[in-house]
Amino acid sequence: MSRSLRLAFNPRGDLLAAARDCEADIFSQWFGNTHEQLAQEYEPYEANSVFLALADERDAVVACARILTSCRGPLKTIDDVQQPPWAVDAPRSAAAAGVDLARTWDIATMGVRPGLQADGVRMAFALYHGIITAVRVNNAAAIVAIVDERVRHLLASVGIVMQTLPGTEPAPYLGSPASAPVFARVSSSVVRQRRDFPDAYRLITLGVGLEDVRVPPRDHFRLPAPADPFRLQPFEEPAAPARQPAGARQLVGVAGPR
Repeated sequence: MSRSLRLAFNPRGDLLAAARDCEADIFSQWFGNTHEQLAQEYEPYEANSVFLALADERDAVVACARILTSCRGPLKTIDDVQQPPWAVDAPRSAAAAGVDLARTWDIATMGVRPGLQADGVRMAFALYHGIITAVRVNNAAAIVAIVDERVRHLLASVGIVMQTLPGTEPAPYLGSPASAPVFARVSSSVVRQRRDFPDAYRLITLGVGLEDVRVPPRDHFRLPAPADPFRLQPFEEPAAPARQPAGARQLVGVAGPR
């Protein structure tokens, strides 16, 4: 990368404001969403919104994600799936998929700021690594999202497989021509990626090879939350080859706003 970057989870102050500005710029560029539309969509979820920022040495945020935590409030994916274009009983759909909503996080938005194509792939990888680390450190059992189909295929190409929630299918949504309500169970998804995409697992899940990104210790990603009586059991991380996954240069992800 041409600049020094660092990950920051649950930022505050000016860095949080910069992450919000980055989010607005991303979705204005990709989906035509205005600042006012984003504010209206997310106002009911501010209490449980947690940001992940990828910032440069001047604290300019070049990529970001908004995560909604179930322990602090409702999940927007679940609320929106119950409205058109899907109008599905979302809690029932999640239960059919084996998703415990009390232990589920919502990846509400994620993306790289427009105009950074040269470094966009590595920025996306760093962002994915931060999301996976935060989810696992805080013992979330599953994630949900409403993801543009183009991004869903890109994620699948590096072993981040998101399955469609039962009873839903891709549909036009908030500027995206085709987005799907999706889920992934964390533990089984990581095991599958480790088995089928070892290079991507090493780079994205373990963060091995992100030398040009400063990743803080795992405790930095831990939220002050109520005690979780259903803590996931850790598993041993196996060694994996260091090669970059084939086709990695095409991966720059953006998940649509909800």
